[in-house]
Parts: sequence; C-alpha cells; structure tokens
Amino acid sequence: MERCADLASKPARVAPPPHPTYSIPAVIRAALEEDVGDVGDVSSLSTIPATTRSTATLLAKASGILAGEHLSNAVLAEVDPELRVEWMKRDGDAIERGDVFMRVEGSARSILRAERVVLNFMQRMSGIATMTRAYAEKAAPATMLETRKTVPGLRVIDKWAVLIGGGKNHRIGLFDMVMIKDNHIAAAGGIAAAVSACEAYLAENGLDNVKIEVEARTMDEVKTVIALLDDPNVVTKSVTRLMLDNMSIADMKTAVGLVDGRLDTEASGNVTLDTVGEIGQTGVTFISSGALTHSVTALDISLNIDV
Repeated sequence: MERCADLASKPARVAPPPHPTYSIPAVIRAALEEDVGDVGDVSSLSTIPATTRSTATLLAKASGILAGEHLSNAVLAEVDPELRVEWMKRDGDAIERGDVFMRVEGSARSILRAERVVLNFMQRMSGIATMTRAYAEKAAPATMLETRKTVPGLRVIDKWAVLIGGGKNHRIGLFDMVMIKDNHIAAAGGIAAAVSACEAYLAENGLDNVKIEVEARTMDEVKTVIALLDDPNVVTKSVTRLMLDNMSIADMKTAVGLVDGRLDTEASGNVTLDTVGEIGQTGVTFISSGALTHSVTALDISLNIDV
C-alpha cells in the first residue's frame, strides 16, 4: 500500500482535460468543506476515538467502468495525507458486481470523513465512463463526444470521466472553439454573414488557433457551408467542422459525400444506444451526445469498514 499523498502526486492514468482557470484541488476542497461545514464530522468525532485505525474497502455493487481513482487519491490526501491506499483496478478498467477494487487503511475518522465525497465523485464519474464506453464501442469508426451539458462546477470532472470511458472531448467551454449554431446564424443574418464576421473577429484578436464549427440543419445549409469553402473570395479557412443537426441517416450520408473529406463532420441530435451504431456507419467523423453527462446513472459503489 502507498500513501495517498504519494499516489495523488503521480500523473493520472488518464489526464483530465486542460482548462485555463478550473482548479480540481479547489473543487475537492469545496466538496469537503460542504460536507463538514464549520463544525466537522460530528458523527465520527462523537463516536470514534481519535486513535482508532481501520481498513476499508470499495465494493462494486454494479458492473461498469471505473473512473475516479486518481481523483479519489487526491480527496483522501486532502483529508489525511497519511492514509495508505491499494488499488486493484484503475481508471478505465472494467469492474464487475462484487469486485473489491480498492483498500484504504489509516485513521478511521479520516476514512469516514472522506467516504461520501469519494463515493459522490467516483459513482458519477464511473457512471459517465460506463455510458461513454457503451456508446463509443457502438459508434466506431466515428469518435464519441460529449457536450457542455455538464453539472455546473463539475465541467472538467464530467469531461474527464468521458476520456476515461474512451470518448473524446468536445469544446471545454465557450472560449476554446467557435460553434456557430442556429441562434448565432439567425442573429447574424445567415451562415455566410456569421462565418465572415467570426473570421474577422478571430483575425483582429489574434485568435488564429481557434477553429470554427458551423451547424447545419438542412441540406441547403450544408450546401451553403460547402459553397463558402469553394469561394475564392473567402481568404481564411477557419471552418474545420460541420455539425449535422437532427438529420436523417440518408441526409447524413449525402452530406458526408458532399463534404468529401474537406471538413470533419459531427452528427448531433437523437443519438441513443439504439441509433448510435447506424449513425457511426454514415461516415461522420464525430458523434456528440449530451446524454453522456446530463442523463448519467451513477454506478453503485459502497465503502465498507472492516470490523
């Protein structure tokens, strides 16, 4: 067994997505402070002597994909860096109902203070990873993406779980990718006007590395985007992805053929486990689904103190 503080300082098996302002340690501290307030864990403080040491295990009560190993090490280290941990499974590994996949030993008070925060993070992350794995396997050869439909304050952690499950991240926020959607198109006066204004803004503000995705809901809109690519008067070529929103399988195949490899394509809307396989065979590059994070079922995991 190793000190949780030492494990937390090592690189994660799957690294979290980068974000310029988000702090995972700050999220962990907020979760722990939320739990104990300004008084502490009165249940453990009042019933367990400070010197009591215990061993506890994490038990899978459902089968799925483990996510939250590295984050759990960080939670435990924040509570008590001297807790010692052994992982029998790691982030991204399959776990079966009945598996004991982690053991922690040390101060009983510390283990119980960390218990619920560890489980809350791990159960949600594992639920997301489990759903992502199921979608990603059916979506192949297309790549599965999530969306920004995440729990406020848990954006990076939710998207981290998608990576652990075998998906890829869509844009992290409003800052790292331009997505010209129906409301932007309507407000700007059309696709061509929106793209032109966007490319001018990016050039003026030195944002040359920011790429543009344009949403198309009809074949006419697909053809409008393709016409921009063919227009010799369009100097910059920042549009790199075309979203096919709520299109039929037949229209997706037609759109992919018209694009002919000049852009990445992304299918979005009406993506379920029943439809994702067929969508993946249309030739689209990506498939995005908000369900990976907004409709997740937490994976049932329990922590048990050994008597």
